[in-house]
Amino acid sequence: MKRRTLLASAAMTAGLALGMATAGFAMDKTKVGFVYVGPVGDGGWTYEHNKGRLAVEEHFGDAVETVFVESVPEGPDAERVMTQMALEGADLIFTTSFGYMDQTINVAKKFPNVKFEHATGYKQADNVSVYSARFYEGRAIQGHIAGNMTESNVIGYIASFPIPEVIRGINSAYIHAKKVNPDVEFKIIWAYTWFDPAKEADAAKALIEQGADVILQHTDSTAPLAAAAEAGNVIGFGQASDMAEYKDGPRVSSIIDDWAPYYIARTQAVIDGSWESVSTWDGIGAGMVGIGDITDKVPASVAAEAMELKAKLASGEYHAFTGPLNKQDGSVWLKEGETASDYGDNGLAGMNFYVEGITAEIPN
Repeated sequence: MKRRTLLASAAMTAGLALGMATAGFAMDKTKVGFVYVGPVGDGGWTYEHNKGRLAVEEHFGDAVETVFVESVPEGPDAERVMTQMALEGADLIFTTSFGYMDQTINVAKKFPNVKFEHATGYKQADNVSVYSARFYEGRAIQGHIAGNMTESNVIGYIASFPIPEVIRGINSAYIHAKKVNPDVEFKIIWAYTWFDPAKEADAAKALIEQGADVILQHTDSTAPLAAAAEAGNVIGFGQASDMAEYKDGPRVSSIIDDWAPYYIARTQAVIDGSWESVSTWDGIGAGMVGIGDITDKVPASVAAEAMELKAKLASGEYHAFTGPLNKQDGSVWLKEGETASDYGDNGLAGMNFYVEGITAEIPN
């Protein structure tokens, strides 16, 4: 064979190998799906989950493709969306709301080779992990600030759904507000939504009319902060995201959910084949819960105390639920110095009661 023919043959072989490698790389690209309960522009919960998705894209580059569907109602629509993602080749699907729990389990059974990650739920399977953040640690800090800042001694709380996650937050905020202000009172309105700006605004206005000069929220839009700004003498906090556009108005700090490190780690686990079903519940110490900048509206001494509380929560020196604490009916929950367990009959994961001092009732 002539040298020129040999060179041409070698070039063709190399080209074929490169083409096959390129095709193989494309075929091996990991596809990651995200199902969102709100719009990516909600400024809160979904906004932060989508920031995590974008962090996955930035971290992995062309090795990963991400897809998402926003504003998916909790129910049959969620199951349809998850099924479609799996059918379209998703290797990993993050379902980012508590109400997607049963749908996630149902779809996971049909697609055993797809990995699922469900946010804030508790049902696992061989191909379903669960993950959540200890939001109640951030609520403790908010409660401390709110208890110090209120002049009317009335703090309003906009709650979403009566599930343990939300009840924990109410209790934690109340406990720490009460520690610094024994006269504080909580008024609670259940919005029965995660994201509905109109409902959230109406709830905030109703609480303000009832005398609240501090508004806390476990809903996802900036509407309560807008209502506080309109009232003029009311403060509030960013929820799930910094909501910093209100930092020159009513927003005095925030709880920030940082999902990016978890999303990157779990995607990497799928890529390298080490993924397994786990239950993750991280807080301030692990960086999954952040505290936004405390503005100058908060006295320097109160801000310093809040940051000290954050440091103790992060290190484990202090637990947000430390006795003595009683249940709403006066029965002992935690004895002096005792801290709450995560699980068990009186554990935080299944919390379905208010602590003593809260006069509202938990809806069925």
